[in-house]
Amino acid sequence: MEKRATFSNLWLAAALVAPQLLLVFVFFYWPSGEALYWAVTLEPPFGGSNQWVGWMNFETVFADPKYWNSVRVSVIFALLTTALSLAIAVLLALFVDRRLAGHQIYKFTYFIPYALAAPAVGLAFRFIFAPDAGFVSAINRVFPNLWNPALDGTDALALIIMAQAWNMAGYNFVFFLAALQSIPRTLVEAGAMDGAGVLRRMRDIQLPLITPTLFFLVIINITDSFVNSFGIVDITTNGGPARATDLMVYKIYSDGFQGKDYSLAAAQSIVLMVLVVSLTFLQFRFIERRVHYS
Repeated sequence: MEKRATFSNLWLAAALVAPQLLLVFVFFYWPSGEALYWAVTLEPPFGGSNQWVGWMNFETVFADPKYWNSVRVSVIFALLTTALSLAIAVLLALFVDRRLAGHQIYKFTYFIPYALAAPAVGLAFRFIFAPDAGFVSAINRVFPNLWNPALDGTDALALIIMAQAWNMAGYNFVFFLAALQSIPRTLVEAGAMDGAGVLRRMRDIQLPLITPTLFFLVIINITDSFVNSFGIVDITTNGGPARATDLMVYKIYSDGFQGKDYSLAAAQSIVLMVLVVSLTFLQFRFIERRVHYS
């Protein structure tokens, strides 16, 4: 019969756990509690104690067509960004996994985008894809007004999708490469001996074996697209033109810090948190069934 492991020094265990619990409380539970309090109260226009209003802020949010537009744009942004970033990362990882000449340099180079802050990425893409400068201006001279994120909402949405996907590609690349390198070489070599080409081995051997990693990255990328895209949107498009890139996280900022409606912004933040948790639950409930860990 196995004995249960015990830890006699409880004070030392508490001291080791306390910093992490403090960080979780200060940076998650406390802000979440404050947001919930603001969401069910209303601040008087000239100061004073908050007035209890119950679900009124949520009713105002759900009755606003601009909010539903931000939800639609956020879902499109999250799906396209996740698909593009994962596709780029898995291709880069497959190339590096083949150990081509200079593959060690590629490992470092491909990870660099993730080391950059989101505002820096947004600023870089804003100048690179400016319609009146760089290589895009040469295209616009041949095809006038083909690309103009300042005036065309589709172009603006495409711009922030490319920026976010480029920023996350390095993070995804590291995980995909680790997953590919954990596959026994004998399986790939056996496929090659049976006459399977590079693409066939990739599709039938390598990709099915890295589905747990793919599932993990889908969750991480979708969550990141909803909550960590503010910096890119703020620098590149400011939510425009005509609210074409007004993501949920950016609308929370614009309503709360620019419009000074803290209660409405708090209600939106609670809705965003519930949405992200629900999406994660649905992915674990239905998509994980298709993932094989052995």
